[in-house]
Amino acid sequence: MDKLVIKGGKPLRGEIAISGAKNAALPIIVASLLTSDWNTYYNVPKLRDIFTIKRLLENLGVEFEEGDGLRVNASRLKGYMAPYDLVRTMRASILVLGPLIARLGRAKVSLPGGCAIGARPIDLHLKGLAQMGAKISLDQGYIEARANCLKGADIYLDIPTVTGTENLMMAATLAKGITVIKNAAREPEVEALANMLNRCGAKIEGAGTDTIFIEGKNGLSGTEFRIIPDRIEAGTYMIAAGITGGEVIIKDCCLNHMQAIVDKLRDAGLIIEERGRKVFVKATSIHSTDVTTLPYPGFPTDMQAQFMALMCLGDGVSVITERIFENRFMHVLELKRMGADIKIDGSSAVVRGVSCLKGAPVMASDLRASASLVLAGLAARGVTEVYRVYHLDRGYEKIEVKLRALGAEIERVPA
Repeated sequence: MDKLVIKGGKPLRGEIAISGAKNAALPIIVASLLTSDWNTYYNVPKLRDIFTIKRLLENLGVEFEEGDGLRVNASRLKGYMAPYDLVRTMRASILVLGPLIARLGRAKVSLPGGCAIGARPIDLHLKGLAQMGAKISLDQGYIEARANCLKGADIYLDIPTVTGTENLMMAATLAKGITVIKNAAREPEVEALANMLNRCGAKIEGAGTDTIFIEGKNGLSGTEFRIIPDRIEAGTYMIAAGITGGEVIIKDCCLNHMQAIVDKLRDAGLIIEERGRKVFVKATSIHSTDVTTLPYPGFPTDMQAQFMALMCLGDGVSVITERIFENRFMHVLELKRMGADIKIDGSSAVVRGVSCLKGAPVMASDLRASASLVLAGLAARGVTEVYRVYHLDRGYEKIEVKLRALGAEIERVPA
């Protein structure tokens, strides 16, 4: 197990490229189950979660070839079961449920289990599939689903779940008739999946809005597709520039996917300018500002911890309210070890800016909490040691390499 050792207090300067979005790549790779043709994906990030989904699909008989892009072929499926020892490490594994039922008429998928940042129930996935004609049962920790033929349905999601929308959308591409998903998630990653499926011959309209229409087809073909940039990684590096008082140029970044993030960072004092195909980020001061996490297009919960790190050095008091996950303040105690002034009040954190943070040994609890501690360490006086960095490897490709390229003093060493 490794840790990151950071000597903080150095403004970051230079240029950085954003990797492909993990949360777009995962469902797109899984969507390969819907066709027996080869699919080729470009800009796939090299992350722990990507390796996990590949292992899961390989267990089902899916072939992978590495080259200029990631080539995927599901023509020789040998099973319909996603076992616990693979699913338990990543909740996104539940995404195989819809495609397996649609393609094979049967799926047996382990329940994902607990999550460090709160409950993420899959009942909406199951309810929607049942409306499409699937017979679903739960037995000894496994979801078993069967359907001779899925049929189009009018589905309303009680909450706009991203993986639920993606699961049902993939299943609907091979169902008979038209499926309508109402109160659908609107995230760019959902829209990217729909664009990929349409290239395979699906007929999907409305992705990116709260109502998605899918006309089922008899089969899909293969395609080539480029994964969209990771908006959360981009937002994290924007904060890295701001929290250190640096100047960073970000390449391969789509500001159209980040409006709520950019608006709040500008409120917090960051200068963010689009210059051609690059984005310039700078901060001379940090202003305390309130933020509330909401489903897209609101401020994303995946940026809450990083924004809190920035607010720790704000010029006043900020209130950060978490509306998505109930346990997503576990980084607070670690930030306080570094000198932050934060008090939890129910679903809100009251952050009073301090003049400086101080390096300390800290423990990461989840992916985005890890990022917030790295950001705090970059700004802190002295040395910060971040433990459990395997969380970071789930969502940030070579973070220490990218930060060193901007002048950070950061090193990965055995813990």
